[in-house]
Amino acid sequence: MHKTDIDDPNYFLKVVDCQWACPAHTPVPEYIRKIAHGKYSEAYMINWVSNVFPGILGRTCDRPCEPACRRGRVEDPDTVGGDTAPVAICRLKRVAADYKDDVAEHMPAAPAKLNGKRIACVGAGPASLTVARDLAVLGYDITLIDHNPKMGGLIRTQIPRFRLPEQVIDEEVAYITGIGNVHFDNRSVDSLKGLLDEGWDAVFVGSGAPRGRDLDIPGRQEGAANIHVGIDWLSSVSFEHIKEIGKRVLVLGGGNTAMDCCRTARRLGGEDVKVIVRSGFEEMKASPWEKEDAIAEDIPIINWHVPKAFVTEGGKLVGMKFEIVRAEYDDNGRRKLVPTGEPDAFFECDDVLVAVGQENAFPWIERDIGIEFDPRWDMPKVDETTMQASLPNVFFGGDAAFGPKNIIWAVAHGHQAAISIDRFLQDADVRDRPAPTVNIVSQKMGIHEWSYDNDIALDTRVPVPHLVKERALSDIGAEVELGFDPELAWKEAQRCLNCDVQTVFSASLCIECDACTDICPMDCITFTQDGEEDDLRARLSAPATNTDQPLYVADGLETGRVMVKDEDVCLHCGLCAERCPTGAWDMRKYLINTAQAGPAWHSN
Repeated sequence: MHKTDIDDPNYFLKVVDCQWACPAHTPVPEYIRKIAHGKYSEAYMINWVSNVFPGILGRTCDRPCEPACRRGRVEDPDTVGGDTAPVAICRLKRVAADYKDDVAEHMPAAPAKLNGKRIACVGAGPASLTVARDLAVLGYDITLIDHNPKMGGLIRTQIPRFRLPEQVIDEEVAYITGIGNVHFDNRSVDSLKGLLDEGWDAVFVGSGAPRGRDLDIPGRQEGAANIHVGIDWLSSVSFEHIKEIGKRVLVLGGGNTAMDCCRTARRLGGEDVKVIVRSGFEEMKASPWEKEDAIAEDIPIINWHVPKAFVTEGGKLVGMKFEIVRAEYDDNGRRKLVPTGEPDAFFECDDVLVAVGQENAFPWIERDIGIEFDPRWDMPKVDETTMQASLPNVFFGGDAAFGPKNIIWAVAHGHQAAISIDRFLQDADVRDRPAPTVNIVSQKMGIHEWSYDNDIALDTRVPVPHLVKERALSDIGAEVELGFDPELAWKEAQRCLNCDVQTVFSASLCIECDACTDICPMDCITFTQDGEEDDLRARLSAPATNTDQPLYVADGLETGRVMVKDEDVCLHCGLCAERCPTGAWDMRKYLINTAQAGPAWHSN
């Protein structure tokens, strides 16, 4: 088997599962340690460099980091009462935002002399704001163009205030505009050709997926006055154009937008609010915690019901009919919804909120200006690495690039687009991506002392306190999740396994005494004869079954054997390094920051 090249920056990055899973590659264990030491401002700035919106994402992120968290897969269910769970990474991010000091002095500023290049960002959402933040410090003049009166995009228009207070949005947007040479132009863009004719050096399209899917079923037109497209309705509520709704409300759809709609409806007068979904509960696209919050607010979720017709009487909506279905799967695992034969279900209602999906809408992009579109999806063809369109000075990001995802993906796209825009305007190859910065430092203080806390806590995940339900439902502006206080944050931070403190092996120091294999609590270290990967994985002390995570293989031992460590289940506890009599094992903190457009590598 090929020996592991630990000098490859991506090797240890992938071992830090949470950071690897985060689209913006936020150094999660590093900021959690800062929180554990009460250094909230430092934790905030670590987040701000990579994910740009710590306070916003600490409340609203889809948390791709948490399913990847090592804690959730290595805990012994018997030691935690069966409650195995990842570290509450997202909610700890919020702690950094809630308890930081004034961080204005740590924020970068634009150079006194600009470089003369002007960039227009269509849309003022998270992708465009990320582009602006990354490029403003390089002296580019950035203008964000949006038809909404305030910047923030979907962050401001589609996320209810009881989940994300407006002052948090205002603060984090202000950190970006405060850099300098970042302007806001409150207008609609009706023609990309017309925009390009204004003389911009580059255009970034971060306009989101602004169109909610509708339902073209019988009764739609007759009941139109009380049938609302979810994302449009949420936007109207956000800007206080809508302040009430009927007492009986049906919400159609199983995603996070549906959860926001139903919870908002409860606060605007909906007494009988139901969510009705065509799939099963586990198949719903909504995040588990979003479903839990809706159910906690007495909102039933009714599954396996397909909308069949809006029912009106005298031109007024009175209810909906649904076909009851079940799922059948073919040999390839493809699902088909099959009617059960039961009578159609009927639910009375005063209003319906349609939240069955979002899609892109580009009627403002002319098809004869050099931008190629995918004929099947009517989406622009965008390079997944550079975010560049077929028209070289136009770039895309966020939902506008590849369809609806989430805020953290928009941030990741913005970082990559900013690199490409800078490369393009410097007449450099946009595919030439800068390398990440890597710092690896031994944590050894004495022979068996480490500069990090390597005790493995057996605590279960700490629940996040919530506002009393009666108070929450009576005030649409009252934030429901109260967040961790410093004491709870410290307790949750102790659950982090410090996966960025890597076990590094030096074969030249090893005497093959097997002391490390004896003490390893996970049986993840094996000294054995080399072989093909499949064979080697089966011959380890504990078979390594997760092939998505590599094996750490080192040769150079006197016996000709190889050392093999299963990175998937290693606790990073350091017991191997403590037990080793020769120091062949070391614990080294591996801090990697993925590259961004910035002065550190700028080609001026």
